[in-house]
Amino acid sequence: MLIDFFLHLKDSGLPVSTREFLTLLQGLRERVCGPSIDDFYHFARLCLVKDETYYDRFDKAFAAYFGGVSETPGLETELPEEWLRAMARRHLDPEARARLEKLGWDKLMETLRERLAEQKGRHQGGSKWIGTGGSSPFGNAGYHPEGVRIGGESAGNRTAVKVWEKREYRNLDDSVELGTRNIKVALRRLRRFAREGAAEELDLDGTIAATARNAGWLDLMMRPERHNAVKVLLFLDVGGSMDDHVKVCEELFSACRSEFKHLEYFYFHNCVYESVWRDSYRRHSERLQLTDLMHKYGPDYKLIFVGDATMSPYEILHQHGSIEHMNTEPGATWLRRMLDTWPAAAWLNPEPERLWPYRKSIEIIRNITGDRMFPMTLAGLERAMRHLSKRN
Repeated sequence: MLIDFFLHLKDSGLPVSTREFLTLLQGLRERVCGPSIDDFYHFARLCLVKDETYYDRFDKAFAAYFGGVSETPGLETELPEEWLRAMARRHLDPEARARLEKLGWDKLMETLRERLAEQKGRHQGGSKWIGTGGSSPFGNAGYHPEGVRIGGESAGNRTAVKVWEKREYRNLDDSVELGTRNIKVALRRLRRFAREGAAEELDLDGTIAATARNAGWLDLMMRPERHNAVKVLLFLDVGGSMDDHVKVCEELFSACRSEFKHLEYFYFHNCVYESVWRDSYRRHSERLQLTDLMHKYGPDYKLIFVGDATMSPYEILHQHGSIEHMNTEPGATWLRRMLDTWPAAAWLNPEPERLWPYRKSIEIIRNITGDRMFPMTLAGLERAMRHLSKRN
């Protein structure tokens, strides 16, 4: 079975070697990892994947191969399974949804504290207690226009103003082959060439002139290569609703990596706060302070945000409004600081432009960015690059 697994990884485009596979087999013989599929996953990834860029590809290949044994005895959970899986989802018609009261931020947090203090057991299908499948502001797999999701996956309504769980995001794969070259062509509108580096390129005009001056004796002249001298800071929204746009974001990311020599990229979720990260697998332990980045990168950098700007307005305007942590300053404050530091800025939104008027958070961010939001279409990219090129 493991030989087939090894071949499956190679067919999935992972650069695994025989030596690494033998290391995995030796570790299994020595009982380095436990019997659960979770232990084997981590040990196999440790042995076979030497570059974190391939973690996502390994996860997909592992899930495809071991999909039938994903639930293995011995895996512990903090909550009973019935809490994390909704047995039934209550379907509400538009009139019933309209009748649900929006508590507001302060009242929502106060009510949650009261529920946690009062509730002693599990609950399902109601409108008050923390549970599943109902219309309570607290729980999962139900509906409330402004709620706190606790346990379980999103029901797809995307109305949670806070999520009480640890969520994992993934890095974007910069090796994705573009489905079209037009994205690169659009990015090239931002070109500003300069000759940099060692003199390794033949200067044909200079060689002809030097040879003529040298009475016909060949005199080769070299010059540095021309590179795109534009400097770009790319801030990418990952996780949550951005999972719907992974493909187009990876294509854009790949194009940026190939077109811009001076490119620095960072990840955030929904709105930028006091810190960002370079590696989604280490985002809880290795975060970068935004103030440090503002001092490190000068105003000659172009600032590009990539995100759907779809979130609760609390996440932008409210202290402690972040869906994941208690931020001391609103996201809007940090966005304005970034725009002051890097005036040449654009926000690329993968959401269809026709939906923008129906998202309050998009309206807020468009106002903060001075209407510098562009759709992530080819026409939108060209408009964004033309705008940025005017700010040289």
